[in-house]
Amino acid sequence: MRGALRGAAAGAAGTTALNGVTYLDMALRGRPGSDTPEETVRALSEKTGIPVPGEGDEQDNRVSGLGPLTGLVAGIGTGALLGMVTAAGWRPGRAATAALATATAMLGSSGPMTALGITDPRTWPVSSWISDLVPHAAYGAVTAAVLYGLEH
Repeated sequence: MRGALRGAAAGAAGTTALNGVTYLDMALRGRPGSDTPEETVRALSEKTGIPVPGEGDEQDNRVSGLGPLTGLVAGIGTGALLGMVTAAGWRPGRAATAALATATAMLGSSGPMTALGITDPRTWPVSSWISDLVPHAAYGAVTAAVLYGLEH
């Protein structure tokens, strides 16, 4: 359990780094935020038959809050999983842990969106891959560093 808690804390730190890099990119390039997290919430609601409560603006506001929460869950969950794996004895080093955290976080965010038909990474231009990879790499590096620091 301690490994999961350490990993969750590391994942929370990594998620903060991911968000910071994303918002910095938005500010520097003047680009809008992505609406894919909200689209994912709506698609999950439709697929599961579990409605988002409310109507009109009230429902839209809930979806706007739930979208980013899915990112927090993915980031903290990825960290918790890494914490459990390292607590079980797998210790590949910080660079490998950072790479695994990066890949897992990218899969955890883009995977459901792809499965729901919201996006298709195979059609992304290189610029979109870079825009997705850089914040996730920040997530991976910070998550690995914090996890390593908490273990030592």
